[in-house]
Amino acid sequence: MRSLLTATLMLVATGTAVQAQTTPPPTAGAKAKPVATTPVRPALQTPADTANAMAQGERLALQSDLAWVGQYNGAITGDVSERMVTAIKDFQKERGGKPTGVLNPQERGELADTAKRRQENVGWKIVTDAGSGVRLGIPAKLVPQQSSDANGAKWSSPSGTIQILLARRKEANPTTAKLAEREKKEPAGRSVDYTVVKPDFFVLSGLQGLKKFYVRGTFRDDQVRILTILYDQATENTVEPVVIAMSSAFNPFPAGAQIAGPPPRKTVDYGTGIVVSEDGAIIADREITDGCLAITIAGYGNADRTAEDKDHGLALLRIYGARGLKPLDIVNGTAKSTLELTGIADPQNQGGGAAVSSVKSSATQVGSGSDLALSPAPALGFSGAAARDDDGKFAGIALLKPVVIAGPSNATPASQASLVPADTVRDFLKANGVNATGTSTDAKAAMVRVICVRK
Repeated sequence: MRSLLTATLMLVATGTAVQAQTTPPPTAGAKAKPVATTPVRPALQTPADTANAMAQGERLALQSDLAWVGQYNGAITGDVSERMVTAIKDFQKERGGKPTGVLNPQERGELADTAKRRQENVGWKIVTDAGSGVRLGIPAKLVPQQSSDANGAKWSSPSGTIQILLARRKEANPTTAKLAEREKKEPAGRSVDYTVVKPDFFVLSGLQGLKKFYVRGTFRDDQVRILTILYDQATENTVEPVVIAMSSAFNPFPAGAQIAGPPPRKTVDYGTGIVVSEDGAIIADREITDGCLAITIAGYGNADRTAEDKDHGLALLRIYGARGLKPLDIVNGTAKSTLELTGIADPQNQGGGAAVSSVKSSATQVGSGSDLALSPAPALGFSGAAARDDDGKFAGIALLKPVVIAGPSNATPASQASLVPADTVRDFLKANGVNATGTSTDAKAAMVRVICVRK
């Protein structure tokens, strides 16, 4: 736990120095003397350089995933550090790979899949405390019992082995030093083995009876907010990755719209749909078409959502009375490593346009199931795009999913892309009575823009 807390205070500073020498040109008529030169070798790119080249959202997602698998125990800020590079190497070594410090697409997919499963296992979600507006991450499956009063809120496991306490109170002229000293003494019997006190926050950890504890506190004006996590030592392997996540997600004084809860879904969402039958059946992303007041297929009018597959993220849409549809042949293809994704990017990504385009992507196996990760992820709007192999055959549907991170609640993480294999798509359509007999191999002609309008 000591290294966990130390990481909160780490700062990353990098710098380079470049020196150059110049030789004045020879004067007219003078014979130039040969100048001894030493070949300049370009500097090799380090793992930290590779990480720094990522978008901020990608780094946040990477750190979060590494924390969830128990390799990274630092603050989830998106800043690159030696701790982060070491965590990547440890993850690679644990799986029998070469510890390069740079994840290949398959390793990144395995990491994301493992982290996602662990988040789901504990029921990780971001919640807002109604009494104070504090935003924090909670492992809802570990602590299903919740109560609150004027002094704060509490989440607990049925047996009390894991407890999460949020204290909120007013205090005249608080300082982090005074708050930390009070927490060391209350309740009695705490054995503190680590303390960090900064002007804007403090952290304590140690033993409280037979339980481990972690405390993080801060204040604004006369308002004090303190998060305490208590857990039996027998639960350490399960709870400590959650402690890291909770520490990074803790937002005691969220600003603006964050106070009310998670950011609202977009008022208008854009995705891609694939026409799969001449009578107007379209397959699309379930999440894009969820909670819509109206679903519109550009150029064809309104559509009904008639079926969904929550496990695989698919939705079946219907348009009526349309003519000239060119359903895609989805019968014979299977997923291969190199794919072409055909879809319609978000209008903001193409100057308000609605052009159909294609991009290359690679599919890699994730875990032992049928899930496939796509890298690189396509642009927004491509969720629901058709994936085809090198032979031009249908390989599945690309879905874009935002990454659930354990970092700051106002951070914007990257999206990850996955492939729903062709067999899964065909089974879904068959189960819902769709006779997908399209013969067109023109993927662009079969793509339509799906527009969801919400409140």
